Amino acid sequence: MDIKMLQPVKVLSSHDLVQSVQDILRTEYKMRPFIVMDEFLTENPQVKELLAVLPEYELFTKIIPDPPASLIIEGAEALTTYAADVIIAIGGGSCLDAAKGMGLYAKNQGQLADYFDPEAELKKGVLLVSIPTTAGTGSELSNALVVTDEATAQKKAILTPAAMSDYAVLVPELTVSLPKRQTIASGLDAFSHAAEGYLSRLATPMTDAICEKIMFLLVNYLPRAVADGTDLKARERVLSAASLAGWMLNNAGTNLGHSTAHILGAKYHLVHGEAVAYALPGVLELVNETMPTKVKEIGKILGVEFALDDTPAIVLQKTRAAYCHFRDELVDLHPFSDYQLAEAELLTNVDAILHERFAQNTPVELTPKKVTRLLCEFG
Repeated sequence: MDIKMLQPVKVLSSHDLVQSVQDILRTEYKMRPFIVMDEFLTENPQVKELLAVLPEYELFTKIIPDPPASLIIEGAEALTTYAADVIIAIGGGSCLDAAKGMGLYAKNQGQLADYFDPEAELKKGVLLVSIPTTAGTGSELSNALVVTDEATAQKKAILTPAAMSDYAVLVPELTVSLPKRQTIASGLDAFSHAAEGYLSRLATPMTDAICEKIMFLLVNYLPRAVADGTDLKARERVLSAASLAGWMLNNAGTNLGHSTAHILGAKYHLVHGEAVAYALPGVLELVNETMPTKVKEIGKILGVEFALDDTPAIVLQKTRAAYCHFRDELVDLHPFSDYQLAEAELLTNVDAILHERFAQNTPVELTPKKVTRLLCEFG
């Protein structure tokens, strides 16, 4: 059966972290939570209150960006030793991904590298409650986790229904203290999830409608969240958009933009949300030959008013310009030149990008020449 839309995660939109978690534990009869958390969150008032009311728990706070396989295995061993009956993940995308991996490994064991195989049959681990403190990765609603494969120094994705959260708790107050740069990067990551899903071979009329709304929300509210991190309405709308974008990862996927970010990000330690944002203008140009109507629709969402006689080339030019204005001026992403990476160095990655798993979702036939063109325009 070819199911085009599936969303099994129970979502709680809340302003009370403690009450929401207590309700879940009571409903599911869980008593031994294993809490995976970014270490700095131990000073967050709502998190402190949560830890104070839990009768018992085990805390794992060794999270680092782009979690390596060894860290996931370490966490899985701690999870098993504690005999946890639920994982509560509180943090950014790396934290949520690490928690997913720990649950999977504790249940399935073996070699974590085998989990990268799309045909791997993985069983679901203990109950997973995901609570994002950033608004971008959408990991709380996605079936994916990204792991750094230490053997190859590459970021690789594990895609399996067994990785999905059982509950997602969306508390916008937890994102208010997110620094400006992380707000920008995570928000632009969410925009790229929606834009790439919209421009994917896997897109359907259902996913298109949701991706359009996600982009609309981010165009209207991400600049506000960046300008004033205490704007709770903006934070709430951006968080909702980011979670919906994570859902779209399961149903429409991403494309060459994320392949580029995964390869370059692992090799040069680029911030993921920034890397996909630098890649998107080149993606728009590549797919304009097969999806000009969708490129035009993205332009409209970005506020472009097209003339009736605009050719596809002019539509592309206006849409790219509007996105770059949104990205660079309204949201204020710093220029790629800050990374001080030469074009010649970027071009050494053409083959790796071409063969990264998400590249196949790009709705054009990819060639080394086309990937080279994207890298020449990266930034």
